Amino acid sequence: MALISRKSFQLYSSSTPARRSALMTLVKRLNFMSGQRKPQNCSSVAMRMLCVKDKPQYTFCRKKHVQLQMQTLSVNETVHLYGDTKNCIKSNNLWKDEQLFFKKLDNLCTSKEIFYFLSSLEVMSDTMASGALQRISEVEVDDSGLKNPGLLENDVFRALCFQFEYESSRLSNTGLLNALQALIKLRIDPQSTLMTSLLLESEERLGRGQLTAENLCALGESLLELESPNCATLEQIVNHMQERGIERWSPRGIVMVYKILQVTVREGKQWQNLLNRLNSVTLHTVSQLSPNFASVILNSLVVLHQTRAVPLVTALCKHSVKHVPYFTDHELVNVLEAFLYFGQNVRVFTEALERHIPRSIHTMHPQTVSKVMQYCCKKMILSKPIFDAVAKHFISSADRLTTDQVAAYIIPFGTLNYLPPSASSLFRKLEAVLHTQLRHFQPHTLLNLLHSCVLIQRYPINFLPKIFSPYFLQKLQAQPPGLNRVVMSQLTQLFLTVTLECPFYEGPKLLSKYQVKAYPTPHSSPDVHLFKRVKTGLLYLLKERIYFASEVSTPYFYVVELPCVLMVKIDFVPIATICWEKKLLSRDIFSYLVMKLCRFHFLR
Repeated sequence: MALISRKSFQLYSSSTPARRSALMTLVKRLNFMSGQRKPQNCSSVAMRMLCVKDKPQYTFCRKKHVQLQMQTLSVNETVHLYGDTKNCIKSNNLWKDEQLFFKKLDNLCTSKEIFYFLSSLEVMSDTMASGALQRISEVEVDDSGLKNPGLLENDVFRALCFQFEYESSRLSNTGLLNALQALIKLRIDPQSTLMTSLLLESEERLGRGQLTAENLCALGESLLELESPNCATLEQIVNHMQERGIERWSPRGIVMVYKILQVTVREGKQWQNLLNRLNSVTLHTVSQLSPNFASVILNSLVVLHQTRAVPLVTALCKHSVKHVPYFTDHELVNVLEAFLYFGQNVRVFTEALERHIPRSIHTMHPQTVSKVMQYCCKKMILSKPIFDAVAKHFISSADRLTTDQVAAYIIPFGTLNYLPPSASSLFRKLEAVLHTQLRHFQPHTLLNLLHSCVLIQRYPINFLPKIFSPYFLQKLQAQPPGLNRVVMSQLTQLFLTVTLECPFYEGPKLLSKYQVKAYPTPHSSPDVHLFKRVKTGLLYLLKERIYFASEVSTPYFYVVELPCVLMVKIDFVPIATICWEKKLLSRDIFSYLVMKLCRFHFLR
């Protein structure tokens, strides 16, 4: 991370009259056009801020430094003039020049082009200068940080920073807050004299009530970008926003307040009354929310545990459907987490994902794909378009995935009992990944992964010696959740399945103390409708209830949806598992299958 701090600027003093004269000339050029106020100790300030130790022959010319045009405002003018560019610039021609300036600025795509453009200007307003900084932050900052740290040493950039620091009290609200926002995005050190000056000036204006609602949003957004924002200042912003009437807040203001409440609630502050009002107002503005705003609000509702805001959550989830193709990776993750947290299951949202994921998966971040699979797994959504796309993506990109991402991609296939068309290539790739990264997997992650493979009849016999080794079992026990009943059930099923399906396996066995006697039901309760259908079919066939029993353990602990045991006269006839495809098995077909099994028993 590139930071500008006081250490970045070295004091360079010169004893030659010519150099001192050049410095004073620079200060005059950087000073305000009104000439009514000058920074104290101008020559020393200019030397400290703009002279670089490595450049003793530094020269100053008009083309490298531009002059900011600002007006000294009287006390009575402050409130209505701050942040209003039209009032700050009385000349209509200059206003037109400003419009042309921003139009030109928007077409520049590198900081080099922007600095060249700025160096061609003799005069510009503080709003124009802050807009230039914002444009620089847009083109030079990405998810990984500052792309070109060298821009911070550019002469024009340093000259702008100098004037923003030492003339902060004379900036318009717009110029001040836009500059602050841009410099934070550019990773400027919050402890530097530049940032301290801008932050203090912003807080003073906040305390004097000189900021408009739009200004409050900009200041709040800037403070939230800092690693340790001042919660007292954030609370002050919320209080000023409430004074302006919550019903009149713009979507931007609503989003900003939600984000501030997330921060202040972590510090122990309670805002439930405000949240109730905010949730009610937001409900009526859902249709106006952009993809980013919808994602941020859903994330805030999760963080703030707003489980009672059901109408708002439902409206936001439905509104998110049309934004699925436009969500960034981070925004889509927030939305999916909200769907999981609030238990939302919107069919049209799943359909939107089915259209979007296959087209975009190769450009999506692996963590986003992992969250999509987690969503499908926890919601028990077997979406073949999504699963097939994920299988193909895994085959081509598995080597770039972390161990947790590998598990997140594969486990849902076992949980939902689905083999994609590319299953053979998928599991060959998985086996190759396991061979190279086995030692990097966390114990419980590895067990979950191998257990899911067993559920779709892919038996990881090459890796069982590690799983059943005392050392691995000790690691399982040492890490949460330890060797609880679920973990021991997974170990037992893994062992018994391989014993039955792979009789040639001669590796280590699972010790009896790690095995369970009965396998827990995979879900919290059986499918009531399916149970009734099976019960009706058995009664139709056997005529009386005494000839069959339900809720019994199955041989070898296989997971079944509805285990049953038939009892013909006095003999107990255990039936190997009948796995039902819901709503696809009629009563006549069921009767035929049971009769076949009974006939097989009597012929033995």
